[in-house]
Amino acid sequence: MDHGRLEIMRAVEPFLEEQMPVLLRNPETNWQPSDFLPDLSSEEGFEQVRELQAEARELPEDVLVGLVGDMITEEALPTYASWIFPLEGVDHQGDPKTVWGAWNRGWCAEENRHGDVLNRYLYLTGRVNMREVEVTVQNLISDGGDTQTMNDPYRTFIYTSFQEIATRVSHLSVARYAEKAGASRLFKLCSRVAGDEHRHARAYSLFIEKFMEMDRDEIVLAFEDMMRKKITMPAMYMRERGKSIGETFKKFEYIATRSEIYTPRDYIDIVEQLLKRWDIEHLGGLSPAAQKAQEYLCQLPDRYRRIVERFKLRDPATPPRFSWLDVPERASI
Repeated sequence: MDHGRLEIMRAVEPFLEEQMPVLLRNPETNWQPSDFLPDLSSEEGFEQVRELQAEARELPEDVLVGLVGDMITEEALPTYASWIFPLEGVDHQGDPKTVWGAWNRGWCAEENRHGDVLNRYLYLTGRVNMREVEVTVQNLISDGGDTQTMNDPYRTFIYTSFQEIATRVSHLSVARYAEKAGASRLFKLCSRVAGDEHRHARAYSLFIEKFMEMDRDEIVLAFEDMMRKKITMPAMYMRERGKSIGETFKKFEYIATRSEIYTPRDYIDIVEQLLKRWDIEHLGGLSPAAQKAQEYLCQLPDRYRRIVERFKLRDPATPPRFSWLDVPERASI
């Protein structure tokens, strides 16, 4: 990593240490997956499972696919942790422990709950072939992914700022459909997961703000570079049994767009949010290269909107089917 970037990360450490109790939650008082799931140690536990299954039967298939895709994305947490730990300034093993290392471990600990709660909910619905889902999860972790952040903290945290907002949008969309279908348990748990993603997005955006105070030009250039590459979802390599890398993700993208769980318009909205959050339009004192990047970034939303206006979702030649939903008919509990 560039020596200047490492110095800036270290300069932000006191601020991060002070803010850590605000940015993360105490595990002993934070919500946990069991708070939203049937308690099978109680006499009412199996009745609660029947209620959960009844509400899940009302979910449209596209929404169920979106929920499974969101869960698989969350379950690939080991890959996401591996994108941050190698950054210089983040502790890798042993001592000395760093503030950035503490952040990454704390963030991973909170994110881990998301996959857990969604996984258990889907297991209990009886509507999902969990073994095929588990094959997809293992494939995704094994295959990894490419954020194109080049082991750079600026690009990495711009990526995570974007991605945390995107996952929030997706979870809230599923929550909205759940509420409409009367699936109150799913509505509550997806809303709570989305709340975490919102807090994490604010944290990563705040890190970029602090970096910008000391290295404005390089942040703007890094932002431009990431947007020219386009932000790809972290589950970009998602695949089912016997499929090629990314094949299932393309089907998932189609369903997410068709059902409006996550669409190109959401992508544009996120770009606008970050431009506003970091006040890119009004930054002064930039180098000529950074000024060109600033101009490019500020024109992006309108450029994307013109493209989206001409965009028409094309139905694939073969209707998408997912092994995740190949469940034999069986009696409920």
